[in-house]
Amino acid sequence: MKYESVIGLEVHTELKTRTKIFCGCRAEFGAAPNTNVCPVCLGLPGVLPVLNRKVLEYAVRVGVALNCRIANFTKFDRKNYYYPDLPKNFQTSQYDLPIAEHGYLDIEVDGEVRRIGITRIHMEEDAGKLVHSGETITTSDYSFVDYNRTGVPLLEIVSEPDLRTAAEARAYMEKLRSILEYLDVSDCKMEEGSLRCDANVSVREVGAEKLGTKVEMKNINSLRGVERSIEYEAQRQAEALEDGERIVQETRTWDEAAGVTRSMRSKEEANDYRYFPEPDLVPFTITDDYIEAARRALPELPDARRDRLMREYELSRYDAEQITAKKDIAEYFDAAVGAGGDAKDVANWLMGDFARLANEAQVSAAQAPVQPQQLAGMLAKVHDGTISGKIAKSVFEEMWRTGKDATVIIEEKGLQQISDTGALETVILEVIAANPQSVQDFRAGKKKAVGFLVGQTMKETKGKANPQLVNQLLMKLLDEA
Repeated sequence: MKYESVIGLEVHTELKTRTKIFCGCRAEFGAAPNTNVCPVCLGLPGVLPVLNRKVLEYAVRVGVALNCRIANFTKFDRKNYYYPDLPKNFQTSQYDLPIAEHGYLDIEVDGEVRRIGITRIHMEEDAGKLVHSGETITTSDYSFVDYNRTGVPLLEIVSEPDLRTAAEARAYMEKLRSILEYLDVSDCKMEEGSLRCDANVSVREVGAEKLGTKVEMKNINSLRGVERSIEYEAQRQAEALEDGERIVQETRTWDEAAGVTRSMRSKEEANDYRYFPEPDLVPFTITDDYIEAARRALPELPDARRDRLMREYELSRYDAEQITAKKDIAEYFDAAVGAGGDAKDVANWLMGDFARLANEAQVSAAQAPVQPQQLAGMLAKVHDGTISGKIAKSVFEEMWRTGKDATVIIEEKGLQQISDTGALETVILEVIAANPQSVQDFRAGKKKAVGFLVGQTMKETKGKANPQLVNQLLMKLLDEA
């Protein structure tokens, strides 16, 4: 391959605070346009901002979790630019003294673990939201502005240009989202814009030291979009270089429907924003004791939880990673195992039927109609032979639909597994008598004949027969026949 990609991500996550960063307006999603606003977040003359203490707490928590050095002295700055979604014509952000720097995040792609550097994390306020008349800004005739989001607290997490493929960029986003969910600082709903990223992409010849000209893609709001946009942009740049074209530093937007990036404007440099210290917010200090208290208060993070599940329950690395990737799934797993469920069985169900039904219903594990103790109770019925694994699938679907316990459903529908040897022998003898050709095939050494006879027995018992016992009895009766 002649070219390689060099990728850095700037991830913006809205913090899960009750109010905005510098005023008392609600920081909720989905309110009627321009209802969660006040003179402060609208930037009216004479108003003064007051920092939300929770924002600082969350910023330090994230910085510590991402192995950053937390600043003892930090300040806010004004980032000046003119855009319709910015009522003050500047954004209160951080420039030269961010809250956290020099961290890292480990990702794994195709069995290879790579350490991705975190350049900096800084606090800032979100801008408003443009509501376009068309599918994208480039295809719209006009746009409305909703200022509800103005002043919602943001953390911007900037990576080093250490990513080399679109798959790595997606893995980085997935890992970062997981950590933020575990920290309980953001709901990370990309579809609502509370987690989104800008991707800086350049290409260079393999082995070259010098970086290529980077192109920034703004506000990508899905994991699929992150991967597809980077793949497209890297390919676009490589083809342009092959054709002798010069890559222009610019800002582009990702058109999800068309699967292409489109030019928006030339890319600004830092001095274009005319940063200067925010005069209405004094600098402040963060003590080492405060930082250490935040470190001690960290919850069990995804990698630590994965390792614990592998150690305590002997889950495979794959299973443990699937379970711990989402905080609500990991908590559901721990609760189900705590209620008596076998760890491997719980993991299989969470990755199988549970995941399928949750995806169909578009609900999280926390919203699932089947509680962890109910799943553990159903698995107990499989283990004690009350129902078979096959019947358990239909029982679970009924539990999902009705919210009833497995015991109730089994009783109501008469689904108890038949484990009575005498009753099963009677059925098996009838099946043997009705299928002489299969018996003959068995004696001729055709092993598939046994499977057919087992299937016929299960059919006669409407799936209620204990399959292990059926196999044992069938072999015994075939030998005697």
